[in-house]
Amino acid sequence: MSSRIPLRKRLLVRLMITSVLIALCSVAATAWLAVQTTTRAIQEEQGQVLADDTDILRQLSGYAATHPSWAGVQDTVRRLSAATGRRIALTTADRTPIADSARSRTALPPGAAATVDPLHTDTYSEPGAQLSGVDPRAVGPYRLTPLERARLGKMATVRQKCAARNGVDTTIIWTPSGRPVLADENGILPNSRVPDVCADGHLNTLTHTEETAVARLASLAEACLRRENVVLPGKGFISLEFSSQAPQPQFALGRKDLGGHPTAIGAKGNECLAEARREQLDPDVAPVAELFLGTGDSALPHFDMSNANKAKIVGVTGLVLALTVAVTALVATRLVRPLRALTQAAQQPLERHVRVPVTTRDETGILAVAFNELTERRERMEAQRKAMVSDIAHELRTPLTNIRGWLEVTRDGIVDPDPELLASLHEEAVLLQRVIDDLQDLAAADAGTLALHREAVRADELLAQVAAAHRVGAEAAGVGLRTGTDGTSAPTGSGTAWIDADPVRMRQALGNLVSNAIRHTPDGGTITLSAREEEDQVVLAVADTGSGIAAEDLPSVFDRFWRAEKSRSRRTGGSGLGLSIVRQLVAAHGGTVAVASELGAGSVFTLRLPATDPPVDGDEVR
Repeated sequence: MSSRIPLRKRLLVRLMITSVLIALCSVAATAWLAVQTTTRAIQEEQGQVLADDTDILRQLSGYAATHPSWAGVQDTVRRLSAATGRRIALTTADRTPIADSARSRTALPPGAAATVDPLHTDTYSEPGAQLSGVDPRAVGPYRLTPLERARLGKMATVRQKCAARNGVDTTIIWTPSGRPVLADENGILPNSRVPDVCADGHLNTLTHTEETAVARLASLAEACLRRENVVLPGKGFISLEFSSQAPQPQFALGRKDLGGHPTAIGAKGNECLAEARREQLDPDVAPVAELFLGTGDSALPHFDMSNANKAKIVGVTGLVLALTVAVTALVATRLVRPLRALTQAAQQPLERHVRVPVTTRDETGILAVAFNELTERRERMEAQRKAMVSDIAHELRTPLTNIRGWLEVTRDGIVDPDPELLASLHEEAVLLQRVIDDLQDLAAADAGTLALHREAVRADELLAQVAAAHRVGAEAAGVGLRTGTDGTSAPTGSGTAWIDADPVRMRQALGNLVSNAIRHTPDGGTITLSAREEEDQVVLAVADTGSGIAAEDLPSVFDRFWRAEKSRSRRTGGSGLGLSIVRQLVAAHGGTVAVASELGAGSVFTLRLPATDPPVDGDEVR
């Protein structure tokens, strides 16, 4: 049979394919998860590194904006290196060391991470971006004197209180140059939003320091315009717009045309203003420096999927697959081996009744045990079938042989057909008919076609009818037959036991039990029929004081053609079908039958049937 199973449908192949697919999915999922996790970790690390680098550049640009040289920056470099865990080095454009957090002569990365130039950067709006702006912390000659700071501070406090009295809440912010400005929740408070009673014009008036610096800036801007051959239509001047960062100089002449766009003079003026501002601030800021971060060939960590790493992944994947296939093959072989044994045993001829060894305690072992039990039941049923066929043949052969023999000798004139002979032939025919009827009843019960005509039956009346039908036979055998019911002394009432049954079939079942008891009870013995109620059941019992049944024979009492005595005499032999019919009839009524016996002391057959309510007649209804 196994040779006819397609390869793709074999259990071993299916298990191996399933395991390989599971292993592939597991490896793929693990690899994907590892790559995603590693990538995310690298991205987060790089993001943190980028944030750290931006902060380093911002702080070093601030140092350069507030110091005329890099002298003393070593402490700042070491502090930033300790905080970020990065190597930080500053050099001139020709890589002359200025400050370094690493030991001397440590190799620098091949390229600088950024250029630190406070005059060409914007570390506030775009951290780390090298734009054309000036670091707002570079104030140079615009830095106010302590006296000016104190005077402006008093003015700012007075204006803040005035604004508060008029419903405007503000805070004082000190710019890098030392000038205070007022700000609300939306930012720097413009003059247009200052209450009129508070706008005295004193706070925004330039100090002596600022006037001197603006005059110097204007002179430098005019010199630039002359170099560019730009003629101003009048005297140019420069205004300062104060913010929380620093005063922002604005060139005041020709900034925009009627459409709101910068004119040529205004654009060139702004360019010269920016150049003049850098020229003015240059002496007060540190020179341009190159910033190096990290060591070796790379400043930032990166993930390198090299050929060696790829080979490792492929190798580990192959190893996992090989191990999976090997384990699957081992497990599948152990699993399939007992199944093959079961298949081979099932293919053997039925008469061999082959059993399989039970080698495991798992589901396959349970299946093997069930197969062996099925084989044993089949063997036992086959033996019973053969015995039943033999018994049926014998039971039918004996009366038929007697009938045939007497008919032949009568035909030959050897014996006259007198009444005694006819009575003997009639007895044999009745015995033959009884066997056939018993077999017919058993066949109907097995097929589930046994017809029952149920009605409410009183247990005491049923026992009385059975006793009356067998009393003559019992007296002929010298056996006493009596009935005894519990709670049935009155004709009707709550103490009377009722059952819903076919009275004919129940008399047949009880009659078989009484007939057996008469055959196996010696002269002078007693047979008792009793009934009692137990909860929702009626218990009918047939007890005798006969020879009893051995304990080892009790499980076979209700088997077909079984006899306690193996002889086939007319007195004790019987057909061997009576008790089988009793069990089938009781089961058809939804009840059970049991036997208790002691060898030499008698037997008790107990029938348990569902109890029912007594019928209600017309008089009681009225």
